[in-house]
Amino acid sequence: MEADKKKILKSYAKRYALITLGCVLYPIGVVMFLQAGGLAGGGATGIALIINEATGVSTGLIAFIINVPLLIWGWKVFGREFFLSTLYVIGLSSLLMWLVEYIFFTWLPQSYGLNLLPFTDDRLINAVTGGAIFGFGMGLIFRCGSSSGGTDIPVKVLKKKFRHISTGMITMTTDIIIVACSAFAYKTDTLEVMFFTVLSVVVFTLVFDWVLYGGNSAKMVFIISEEEPAARICARVLKELDAGATYIDARGAYTGEDKKMLLCVVKPIVYPRLRDIVREEDKKAFMIVSSAREIYGEGYLPPDKEEI
Repeated sequence: MEADKKKILKSYAKRYALITLGCVLYPIGVVMFLQAGGLAGGGATGIALIINEATGVSTGLIAFIINVPLLIWGWKVFGREFFLSTLYVIGLSSLLMWLVEYIFFTWLPQSYGLNLLPFTDDRLINAVTGGAIFGFGMGLIFRCGSSSGGTDIPVKVLKKKFRHISTGMITMTTDIIIVACSAFAYKTDTLEVMFFTVLSVVVFTLVFDWVLYGGNSAKMVFIISEEEPAARICARVLKELDAGATYIDARGAYTGEDKKMLLCVVKPIVYPRLRDIVREEDKKAFMIVSSAREIYGEGYLPPDKEEI
């Protein structure tokens, strides 16, 4: 029982450490690159900025009003744990965002005359760097089963309905719609800003999906060989790669000879060694290699893990 408690506490500690890292990266990407580079935003913040431009109401107040019903919705759909972790993300990321803004836009310029932001006036660098850092942070938060509130909650709901579409693609679509609406709200010549903002959203999506799904990918390898070399290959895979393998009885359609087919799933970093083993044991072996995006089972994702 004590061991189970320690395991649960360790799991919680690891989860919230990753969520905290995501919350730290969030304001770095958004404030220090996107905002400092004069780029527009997506999500609930982007909606709040549009309403603020049209009505003059405080952006923070609008963002809070948007988040409250969405959080309640998230609690009903995803449960108490999701609600609490999302509250933690909203509180910490908002605090850190305010702190970064205060330090770099107010305290350093007024106290020491230092204007460190933007680091560069090159909007391409700001869009790519900001989108990548932001995407990495949000990917960590989503991977841990949480969100930053706002439009992230409808995104997670849509993901449950449209399971074949990646979370990053749904996020990108909603953000591009919001960014497009901002062009009508500001009514200024924002073509360049729009272009680089959309670029940052695309970079965000690529990095976000890579963090969310990349760690679950592997190489799926079919190895067709004679019985004896197949046995040697299998023995070395089990011993040297610490990977599993499955025997499948096969027969050559042209020769009619009985064959053995091995099905192996290995991490990409291990695959070159697997290829070497096959070459060393049977140069005539036939290999089919493809990418497996999600693997459930021992050594990979647990079968009951929530879909992300």
